[in-house]
Amino acid sequence: MIKIDKLPNIFTKAMPVLQRLEDAGFEAYFVGGSVRDVLLDRHVHDIDITTSAYPEEVKELFEKSIDTGIKHGTVTVLYEGESYEITTFRTESGYQDFRRPDHVTFVQNLDEDLKRRDFTINALAMDIRGQIIDLFNGVEDLKKRVIRAVGNPETRFHEDALRMMRAVRFMSQLEFKLEEKTERAIKDNHELLKKISIERIREEFVKMGLGSHSRQAFQVFLDTQLSEDIPDFAGKKDLLSVYPKLQFSPTMETSLWSIIIILLKMPNESIGKFMRAWKNSNAMTEKVERIINLFDLISEHAPTDYELFQAGEETLINTIDVAHILGQPISSEALVDRYMALPIKKSSELAIDGRFLIEQGMRPGAKLGETLNNIRKLVVSSEIENTQEAIEVYLDELK
Repeated sequence: MIKIDKLPNIFTKAMPVLQRLEDAGFEAYFVGGSVRDVLLDRHVHDIDITTSAYPEEVKELFEKSIDTGIKHGTVTVLYEGESYEITTFRTESGYQDFRRPDHVTFVQNLDEDLKRRDFTINALAMDIRGQIIDLFNGVEDLKKRVIRAVGNPETRFHEDALRMMRAVRFMSQLEFKLEEKTERAIKDNHELLKKISIERIREEFVKMGLGSHSRQAFQVFLDTQLSEDIPDFAGKKDLLSVYPKLQFSPTMETSLWSIIIILLKMPNESIGKFMRAWKNSNAMTEKVERIINLFDLISEHAPTDYELFQAGEETLINTIDVAHILGQPISSEALVDRYMALPIKKSSELAIDGRFLIEQGMRPGAKLGETLNNIRKLVVSSEIENTQEAIEVYLDELK
């Protein structure tokens, strides 16, 4: 049995929680992704605890707790300034909607609990002494860098069809390969993904797209036909097949969506509808639209100083990132240098505003707005100095 002697601080801080459960006569273990990641020497973001104690028994042992998912056996315990999800050993059955179990049964056996988990590398537990409990050769699969379903993969994917997306997501994040039977089961059952809400699919898709191995995972995403059951992807495998051949994997979500839209050759007027179909926020949609607009502009001609000003620093950096990933030739340093040399980079930095023009005798209205816009353009292009005095001279010349 493998034993880990030196554990990250996130585990040692949680040890008193396991100890309290054990002192009360219950079994308690760290379980799932945190155990996997510590074995891979990856950063552990959070930990999950599983126990033989029923939810009400967990609540009696700790002063502060929240019923986060008590029907499914989960209680969040607040201890020493940290929060810990503690879930009772359980089995699940009757997945009629391919998303969540119709019935959850609490059990007193860790083995039964681990059997219901998705992949062998996630079906690992660790006790308070750092000893690893591995019933399905998950440690061996970690060494082989393989993602394998626990037991029958068809059964696992019928229980929760999102697990198929999780498989390619783990491929991307961990730089692993899919075990043959697991991959075949995804290919045979990909249509089940239609039963899953787009919000859940989106979360896994973004994690897959931003993983270090995303181009290889994306190829499997296409080969298994998972892409055919996703908004706006059906029938577009040829267009999306460019993704695995990209120069780099994206590291920003804005870049990911921009690249997908460019590969799909989507008209600009359709971007908003596409982003909404994927349940993206308005802020994300607006950022992506700005990146696509600047990318199109740069593809046609060298942007003017005012076009760079309108784009802004964030959009410019993101657009350069997208161009590099797509292998598009672009003078990135020159563009950034030109942007940084602009006299102003935000409208708020202009030496005057509408009130100043009114004080100069202009009436509020369309003409005032047009004049203010013209002054902004002239300042950005360095034709007028950004001072009230220089702008007053310009206004006098207009009279």
